[in-house]
Amino acid sequence: MPFEFLPPVIAEPLAERGYTDLTPVQSAVIAPEAQGRDLIVSAQTGSGKTVAFGLALSEALLAETGNVPLVERPLALIVAPTRELALQVSRELQWLYAKVGLRIATCVGGMDASKERRNLRGGPAIVVGTPGRLRDHLERGALDLSGLIGVVLDEADEMLDMGFREDLEEILDATPGTRRTLMFSATMPRPIVALAERYQTDALRLALAGQDRGHGDISYRAIAVGPSEIENAVVNLLRFHEAKTAILFCATRDNVRHLHATLQERGFAVVALSGEHSQSERNHALQALRDRRARVCVATDVAARGIDLPTLSLVVHVEIPRDAETLQHRSGRTGRAGKKGIAALIVPYNRRRRVETMLRGARIEAEWMEAPTPEMIRAKDRVRLMERLTAPQEFEDEDRALATELMGRMSAEDIAAALVRGHRSAMPQPEELMSQTPEGREAARAQRHRPGFEDTVWFRAAVGRRHNAEPRWLLPLICRRGHVTRNEIGAIKVGQTETHFQIPRQLADRFADALRRTAREENENDFILIEPAPEGPREAARANRREHRPERVQARPNEGGGKPYKGPRKFGGKPAGGRGNFKGKPRG
Repeated sequence: MPFEFLPPVIAEPLAERGYTDLTPVQSAVIAPEAQGRDLIVSAQTGSGKTVAFGLALSEALLAETGNVPLVERPLALIVAPTRELALQVSRELQWLYAKVGLRIATCVGGMDASKERRNLRGGPAIVVGTPGRLRDHLERGALDLSGLIGVVLDEADEMLDMGFREDLEEILDATPGTRRTLMFSATMPRPIVALAERYQTDALRLALAGQDRGHGDISYRAIAVGPSEIENAVVNLLRFHEAKTAILFCATRDNVRHLHATLQERGFAVVALSGEHSQSERNHALQALRDRRARVCVATDVAARGIDLPTLSLVVHVEIPRDAETLQHRSGRTGRAGKKGIAALIVPYNRRRRVETMLRGARIEAEWMEAPTPEMIRAKDRVRLMERLTAPQEFEDEDRALATELMGRMSAEDIAAALVRGHRSAMPQPEELMSQTPEGREAARAQRHRPGFEDTVWFRAAVGRRHNAEPRWLLPLICRRGHVTRNEIGAIKVGQTETHFQIPRQLADRFADALRRTAREENENDFILIEPAPEGPREAARANRREHRPERVQARPNEGGGKPYKGPRKFGGKPAGGRGNFKGKPRG
């Protein structure tokens, strides 16, 4: 049997679970130099931390309990930042200590507190919980921590980020000074160091995250897109990878709600997790992901903490993380327990420099690339479809009878074509995106000068970026108002307050006439002025700058020997001579 160095009651469950070797963090916490000491462990999520601290405390727990599974007071306390993580830790420790028969109690928010108090009175040796609920039981006298031999703070940095400092301090102050304190954290910011100095003695630091803060089993991809094409890039990433489970991170619950609705509308099996969902809704969403009824989860950072989905192989940062730590924690949902994963960052091209700085600070090597194109997705679909249809299968007699009947009515080629079309129709359609490479942008510019648009007339619509204008909703408006098709509209340039677009010269008069007629039919509240703009977008932009730029006053000769008068220092400032704010053009 492997693991001869462990007690048989611990080694047997590991072997039954399929372990052949311990992970680096599991080996480090039971090494001779770590025996009996307080530990500060820097380890990535998914590195086997739960089993690690179970092993670290096993010798003391077995010595205290012997063959008696029930204890008078809890011997070990594990504190985790979220319900999901606490429940996951409890499940892991259940199988690890199955041969010992130790009772484990879980205390987390959103569950029946009275039932938890009954479980605490039942003599559990290990208590797992979230800071707020543990503090509540402690203050009510339901949780006695005076007999603890060990305390574990799992993802300690997350708990401090979530505002649990006071809860943790009250819990730790109620524990005996002789207990071991093990801190597990993916990062080690100053607040964690301060907490360790206060509650640990001669702690051994185990830095197992490595010098590269990026996870070794995660492949980082940075996808450069136009700011208005983020959702389309998400759709194409999901379609290209076809991950068994993917999680998409947004910054706010409103954005989660919007993206969830968008992906549902496009045919994805998707669930959402954010602060507005109840515990029951969260449980149903996670169960749908585990049962494969859903394959995509849209979530906020806080809502996704502690989630462990074995089939999660794709993480998409739909909105850029606020810092390197957030990037690391988000990405750490995949690439766990030796499995490979992909973390993709959707980067609007105007924020690329900020993302590059973040990646350098995190010491993460990311591959910059464009979003998958429809051609790339169709090529992947073809390979996946061939593998799926040609895989060995067992068929029922009824299926074969129906196949024989079909062969009598249709050719084999038509049956196969219908099968292929059925598979493709169930897949969401990929989106066309504009290339963000210099070559791609040049090709896009060349494509805009397509046949029939060599001679064009510019028109303008009185709506721009300030009004959230986008070509995809302007196109139907222009077509409806001007009685043209989208193929008869050339380049569209969205400015700050107005949008310019091209119409072939041979259609310009007819288009302008249609605009005048349809303007009378428009609702006054929804009316958007559309009119010819002979000067085009560049000249309009120059005119706008000239209109808002003050005229410079000619410098006068230096008559008094002092500094020459150079006119007003800047727009909105005071002119020389101090006559108050300069507004408009100077007189004379």
